[in-house]
Amino acid sequence: MTDKLSSNNASFNDYKRPVGIPTPPSTPPDLVQWTQVAEFKQRTREKILSKYQSWRLDEIPSDAVLDVSQLVLSKLTERERAIVHLDATAITAAIRERRYTAVEVLVAFCKVTVAAQDTTNCITEIFFEEGLARARELDEHLQRTGEVVGPLHGLPVSIKDHILVKGQDTSTGYITWANETVAEKDAVVVDILRKAGAVLYVKTANPQTLLCLETNNNVFGRTVNPFNRNLSPGGSSGGEGALIAAHGSPMGVGTDIGGSIRVPAAWSGLYGFKPSVARMPHAGLLGSHDGMDNIVGVVGPLATSARDLELFCRTMLQYEAWLLEHAVLEIPWRAEVVEGKTLPKRLSFAILWDDGVVKPHPPLVREMQRVKKALLAAGHEVIDWQPLEHKEAWDHIVKLYLLDGGQEYRDTLKMSGEPAVPGTEWMLSHAAGRPAYTVPETWKLNLEREGFRARALAHWNSTVSRTSTGRPVDGIICPTAATLAIPHDQTRWWGYSSHWNLLDLPGVVFPSGGRLNPTEFQPIERVQPRSALEKEVWDLWNPETFKGAPINLQLIGRRHNEEKVLAMLNVVEKAMKA
Repeated sequence: MTDKLSSNNASFNDYKRPVGIPTPPSTPPDLVQWTQVAEFKQRTREKILSKYQSWRLDEIPSDAVLDVSQLVLSKLTERERAIVHLDATAITAAIRERRYTAVEVLVAFCKVTVAAQDTTNCITEIFFEEGLARARELDEHLQRTGEVVGPLHGLPVSIKDHILVKGQDTSTGYITWANETVAEKDAVVVDILRKAGAVLYVKTANPQTLLCLETNNNVFGRTVNPFNRNLSPGGSSGGEGALIAAHGSPMGVGTDIGGSIRVPAAWSGLYGFKPSVARMPHAGLLGSHDGMDNIVGVVGPLATSARDLELFCRTMLQYEAWLLEHAVLEIPWRAEVVEGKTLPKRLSFAILWDDGVVKPHPPLVREMQRVKKALLAAGHEVIDWQPLEHKEAWDHIVKLYLLDGGQEYRDTLKMSGEPAVPGTEWMLSHAAGRPAYTVPETWKLNLEREGFRARALAHWNSTVSRTSTGRPVDGIICPTAATLAIPHDQTRWWGYSSHWNLLDLPGVVFPSGGRLNPTEFQPIERVQPRSALEKEVWDLWNPETFKGAPINLQLIGRRHNEEKVLAMLNVVEKAMKA
């Protein structure tokens, strides 16, 4: 579902299947082979980690220890603790003002990364020494010239595994691609990060096939949530979610085609931003379904503050990404919009309380009620959002995900003989027994997609009849998923995130309600399920199950109005703090 090796300055000949991707075996492979590949990759990772033994925890906690969010900081000095609790904006300012060096900043985050890996299994490729060499160069440059090289000078940035980083493997959660997909060039987003002065040092886990809202693959295993290791950090950018939540990275780069930035951000207590397609650079990714553009993913940031999302987006467009990648729209970043200079003083928000398919769990409903109260107290307007065809939208987008009936996924697994992990099996079950769509059938699906987008636009515009501002609602507030971070292999409903991918609307996820305290949700609320799906999701609801899980919400805006979405987030957060 991503561009396999497309990147800046690419010719038509560059858009071939990547060099190094093996041909499917002509005979069934020995099943032992895939486990040997996994063992080799994990041994290689462990060999690198063993060089930093003094940074490792004195004792790896047992599985009974669920919350490791503080434990991973135990090897830090007080100065290092201060560093890793800064957001990216503050870090770049501190380096620029020479309060910290790029080297000491990177060392602090690398220390936590080692501990986070040992407790959550969140990283794939490790290149600390390369990062330290670059950090030293940046420190020397600043000392010599008194100038930073760019807006991200010295900032450590982690990268999702399937995004190309020159010289690093790109297994993307597939056994057959492991050790065979070392990138010969950077993805466009990575190229810009380097130009801006970012320091790259690690790649993070994503699930097998990428098409999963949890993070588990046969190459490296399962990634878990640092706040409760019985729960998922989300997917497919789940390695980013776990690492940043543990303070092992101040900013990470993820991708999103159905919630893969926003769900990890929500389940890991972070900020995450999904722009509309073609606003941010997207070329230079490795994944299945090369060339499929019926539904397209996006690149975006995960971070620890709202202003860091703006920092990432502003940096991408400051370097004129549209000159590096033909698909990026030439829309310069509008900082004045983010600053709220063009926002009306009184905004109108709509809240999606229930999408009509699966009612959100009680902590999310309570948090939306709290946000509504805060916005009203701040003088803004809040109305109910009337859900539009959420079940039909899911049924449609899953067809676009699996136009070929899931055949390429199955073929890629068959190359090595590796089994499908549970998340892959669940997704592929949506096309079980169905052949690939014909070309005319895909045209019809595209027409239906565009028809839905047109109805959704009219639906949004129609809210003008229910507001008092004289205009339609400015933004929609809703959950990112029907649950908080979910027990492993239990994700069943994507509708609160994938709906906005189908519409290609920008969405930002933000921490809102802290972490779940089970005593606040007694007695246990139950609903009368409207379907077997809703029953399955609500059967999971037990406050103790979700103990410590972060509580986040999502804000949706109009297409290609990324700056306004971030401006509205500032308004929401200001109201919540009042």
